[in-house]
Amino acid sequence: MNKQEVLKEIEAHDLKAVRFSFADQHGVLRGKTLAPGEARAALERGVTVTSTLLLKDTSHRTVFPAFTPGGGVGMQEMQGAADIVLHADPSTFRILPWAPDTGWLLCDARFADGRPAPFCTRNLLGTALQKLSASGYELLAGLEVEFHVFRLADPTLRPADAGQPGNPPEVSLLTTGYQLLAEQRYDLIDPVVEFLRNDLAKLGLPLRSYEVEFGPSQIEFTLGAMPGIASADAMVLFRSAVKQIARRRGYHATFMCRPRIPNVMSSGWHLHQSLSRNGANAFVPQSSDEALSPVGKNYLAGLLAHARGATALAAPTLNGYKRYRPYSLAPDRVVWGRDNRGALIRVLGGAGDAATRIENRAGEPAANPYLYFASQIYSGLDGIARKLAPPPPVDTPYEAKAEFMPRTLSEALDCLRKDEALCQGLGKTFVEYYCTIKEAEIARFNLEVTEWEQREYFDLF
Repeated sequence: MNKQEVLKEIEAHDLKAVRFSFADQHGVLRGKTLAPGEARAALERGVTVTSTLLLKDTSHRTVFPAFTPGGGVGMQEMQGAADIVLHADPSTFRILPWAPDTGWLLCDARFADGRPAPFCTRNLLGTALQKLSASGYELLAGLEVEFHVFRLADPTLRPADAGQPGNPPEVSLLTTGYQLLAEQRYDLIDPVVEFLRNDLAKLGLPLRSYEVEFGPSQIEFTLGAMPGIASADAMVLFRSAVKQIARRRGYHATFMCRPRIPNVMSSGWHLHQSLSRNGANAFVPQSSDEALSPVGKNYLAGLLAHARGATALAAPTLNGYKRYRPYSLAPDRVVWGRDNRGALIRVLGGAGDAATRIENRAGEPAANPYLYFASQIYSGLDGIARKLAPPPPVDTPYEAKAEFMPRTLSEALDCLRKDEALCQGLGKTFVEYYCTIKEAEIARFNLEVTEWEQREYFDLF
């Protein structure tokens, strides 16, 4: 769809509002909603927003001193909270089924002179995909996303609940859990799944399956393989849509990895990926004795070589590291296996299977998909360029003699800073910017007195 076709759709459906949104550094949508009469100018010239949107942590606090020379990040274009411009991608246009008479467009952030804003993560993935294409390959990615949906008990909107961040809502369960894929348990959540899938289908997302997961109120949706940036865009839209659809119906959906609710389980985001060349899957091996083609092995070896640094992008929250536990269907060390759900990298398919692919099980569902995807591309490209060979697959991933995954976000950030291939691909300026934002979150966390500390020390000492 081009700009003129978007305008025709706005007129034909008599839309009353159009949202111009971009995914910030956390993969959270921000932007402005315009009257339809302003859409033509916005599609031509863009929509201005303050550049401080690129400088915030997950509490919406501005981490960098925007009113100092260079805006705290050494860029004159961002000094003094100057504007950046959101330029819509017309191909992303949707009419939102849950929001009356409302259109939606996904945007890229640029400077006033048209140059890409260096901290726009969608632009960063676009650059990574261009480098991959220059090597003769295209990325295909499928999404396997776990999340929770709770019944909203109290939205906690008293003035005392406000803050940066405010108090989260109080919720109750939809199910008591622990019956993985049980049809009776699925039927209990089906009314919620029904209104989610109906609206998501109207967005054109390639929905594949809807599953009741292991934990209480835990659900998994899977989306079919899509090329490159379309799959990352789908993840951003999927997450935002699920949260908005659920909230309008009196529910609270969360992609937080491990909510602090009794008996609730961790959620993961398993990223399925393959490379295509001339329209064919480049990972399919010739022999049934091999798990992957030679280039597939190189790509796999690259993912393993850079796994510890890439974890900072696959699991970008403090909470995400609560999931890496042994014997838990989540990885705890850097290994791969053939159809092994305990390994970091699970290889599926084989000779004659056009769906042969690599599944990375490191991700948490709160990850910014553009950064997660970019980390995979740069890791894999390094493996291909250096013709790296993976170690043998493991059958007992939680007993293997291998490097452990980072145990904390701080450790993961340190690994990212030391990873030359990821720093070169993403740019050292971006890596330092990203780490600074994450370290601001860690510093705020370290100043909090937790319930664990109160329970551990208050009576003892």
